[in-house]
Amino acid sequence: MIEIDGSKKSGSGTILRLSVALAAIIGQPLHIYNIRQNRPQPGLRPQHLEAVLTAAKLCDAELEGAKLNSRELWFKPRSVKGGKVEAEIGTAGSIPMLLMTVLPICAFAEDAVDLHVSKGGTDVQHSPTINYMRYVFLPTLKRMGLNIALTVRKYGYYPKGMGEVTLTVEPCKSIQALRLDNFGKIRAIKGVSVCTFLAERKVAERQAKAANGYLKRKDYTADIRIVNDKSNPMQKGSSLVLWAETDTGVILGADAIGELRKASEAVGREAAEKLYAEISTKPTVDVHLADMLIPYVALAKGKSVYKTRTISDHLETNIWLAEKTLDVRFGVEKVGELYKIERFG
Repeated sequence: MIEIDGSKKSGSGTILRLSVALAAIIGQPLHIYNIRQNRPQPGLRPQHLEAVLTAAKLCDAELEGAKLNSRELWFKPRSVKGGKVEAEIGTAGSIPMLLMTVLPICAFAEDAVDLHVSKGGTDVQHSPTINYMRYVFLPTLKRMGLNIALTVRKYGYYPKGMGEVTLTVEPCKSIQALRLDNFGKIRAIKGVSVCTFLAERKVAERQAKAANGYLKRKDYTADIRIVNDKSNPMQKGSSLVLWAETDTGVILGADAIGELRKASEAVGREAAEKLYAEISTKPTVDVHLADMLIPYVALAKGKSVYKTRTISDHLETNIWLAEKTLDVRFGVEKVGELYKIERFG
């Protein structure tokens, strides 16, 4: 049985998410305790609970301790079959975070997985936006041989959520190693600026204009698509994702989310500042993608390598957990202003 102390390293939900995913993939029972010990509200919150329940559906797992606020969980997986799966968060809890739990499991299913997630947040704080997932994360996974389609049915924001997405994942016989050694030259900067039931205030346009204004001062121009969304009359909101594409296949992303009393121009500047912080140091993955990729490179065959500008708590935690759970070894080396992350073959 895999034994994990959830208070170690970041002490966050990332330990729960990755532990459950890896246990399901390798078919080993998991016991995790002190769940989210270092967070203001420890234990399973609605989004974490629904992620566990969805993972259990995918592999017909036996569960103990799967209830709200629980700090201890037993997860006993069986084989990962695939098929149609429903998940419902019921709050503005992050849909992207739920997807990050189950995506690695889906990749190892016997058949294609059709996942429908409803009543959650697509664009909320402390989580990647759904469009970051679509335009940065999933294209990078495609380089590793994963065929994943993500459709946004309804955007969802804090505090009501009510977002809805569908995800289709084709089985992957083996994940390919990821080699992103060189930044190369930027060939395009793109973006998607979304607002839901805020078209009359030109929120999406103002976000995009502010982002481009900042980038132009740095001698860059972004092609930002405007989306005046009407999918969710229950909850107004907005978000902006930007990404840079280079001639070596690198995709660096950054995003920002609208909030009450936060100017649209501030959202645009925030996303642009984050993207410029990435491209100015020329890494091959951004700071968030660096930790999100760890389970995939850990499960891939062969040597993977990429460079990031900083070592986040989540990155450090995911490396620790992958090494503890799987028979793999990572190296972290400072190279100039960057850190080279290497998974040895």
